[in-house]
Amino acid sequence: VGDKVMVLARSGLWQEVVNVPASQTFLMPEGMSFEEAAALLVNYITAYMILFDFGNLRPNQSVLIHMAAGGVGTAAIQLCKTVENVTIFGTASASKHEALKESGVAHPIDYRTMDYAEEVRKISPKGVDIVLDPLGGSDTSKAFHLLKPMGKLITYGVANLLTGQKKNLMAMAKTWWNQFSINALQLLHHNKAVCGYHLGYMDEEHELVGGVVAKLINLYSQGKIKPKIDSVWPFDQVADAMRQMQEKKNVGKVILVPEAPKEESKKEEN
Repeated sequence: VGDKVMVLARSGLWQEVVNVPASQTFLMPEGMSFEEAAALLVNYITAYMILFDFGNLRPNQSVLIHMAAGGVGTAAIQLCKTVENVTIFGTASASKHEALKESGVAHPIDYRTMDYAEEVRKISPKGVDIVLDPLGGSDTSKAFHLLKPMGKLITYGVANLLTGQKKNLMAMAKTWWNQFSINALQLLHHNKAVCGYHLGYMDEEHELVGGVVAKLINLYSQGKIKPKIDSVWPFDQVADAMRQMQEKKNVGKVILVPEAPKEESKKEEN
C-alpha cells in the first residue's frame, strides 16, 4: 500500500481506478514522474525486446526505425544509443527531422516525399542489419529486401491499416493483399530472419518481461534512457489527444491523465 507503480495491462487503463494482478505492476524508480512511468513500459519493453532479444543489436550495426518520432521509435533510438557506433535511419515527416537528429538519428528520411528504401541504399548500398516494421503490407516486403545478409526484420504492427479517423476498407484490403509472405525454404537462400512481436500476448511471461523491465529501470537510473513526453491531456480532452496522434503531430508519447495538471487549473482560476 502506498507504493508508486507502473502497470502493464492489455486494456482498461483509461479510467481513474484500475484493478490489476500484482504481477503486472512494477515499482517506479526514484525520481521518475507518473507521466514518465506511463510512457515507459509498453514502448520501451517493445523496443528493447525487438532490438536486443530478436535483433541481437551489436556495435557498428545499422538500424532502420519507422515512425521514428513516435513512442516506440523514440524508445528505440535511445536504446540504440546505448550500443557503440550504431547508425540509425529513421522515417518521419520533415517537420520532425531536426528533433530526430538531436536525439541521435544519423539519417532522417521524409517518407512522404521520398522512397525511403532508395534513400537508405544511397547511403548504405548493402542495406541495414535490423528493420523495425510497424507498418505491414508492402512495407514489410521492402524491409526484407533492405536487409543485409544475416539481417533481421521484426514486424510488430500494421499501421498501414490506419489512414485517418474512420476505417478505410479499401486501405485494409490493399494492406492485406500486399502483406509480405515467405516460406521456410525461401528463407534458406536469403540468410535473413523474419520475426513477429506482440507484447499483448506476453501476459503469462512474467519472468521474461520482468527481466526486461529490470534492465530498463537500470538504464533509466543511469540516465541512459528517458521517456520523451510529447504532451499531457486530461481525460475530458481525449478526442484532442487522439487527433494529435492521428495527424502525426506528436514527437514522443501522448499521455492521458484523469484531470488537468494543477498549474493549468490555477491559471484558469486567476
